[in-house]
Amino acid sequence: MVVPGNNSRMRNRDQQRVGRFLFTWLVNAVALGVAAWLVGHVSFSSYVALAAAGLVFVLGNMYLKPVLVFLGIPFIVITLGLGLFFINMFMVWLTAAIVPGFDASGFWPIAKAAIVIWLTNLLLSGLWPKPSRTQTWVAWTRQEL
Repeated sequence: MVVPGNNSRMRNRDQQRVGRFLFTWLVNAVALGVAAWLVGHVSFSSYVALAAAGLVFVLGNMYLKPVLVFLGIPFIVITLGLGLFFINMFMVWLTAAIVPGFDASGFWPIAKAAIVIWLTNLLLSGLWPKPSRTQTWVAWTRQEL
């Protein structure tokens, strides 16, 4: 069943998803740059390498990290959540291993970089506007079953 205006809502939702993805990519690229600036043994050779590292980091966090968290639930529970930090460290290491021009070496520099990336993401992700409760309620009531 075709509902008038449904296509525009889907297009708007897709635009919001693309915008959110681009914003997340930018925030993670900035976070990796801040980590390279603050932490020794974490560096990038160019801004293109930093943008590529941000893209790899975002895609890894979107697709690989949920699988690692699911498979690591017993380890995460036993370590009282510390396993999540090791997964974050692995994501930084994997980004450095995949992207030429972005380097992170050593356990402690990668651990410090993971903390800096987390803090930067915490600060910058608050800049993305959140819909108000009214917008969320209206969107929910208009959904088709």
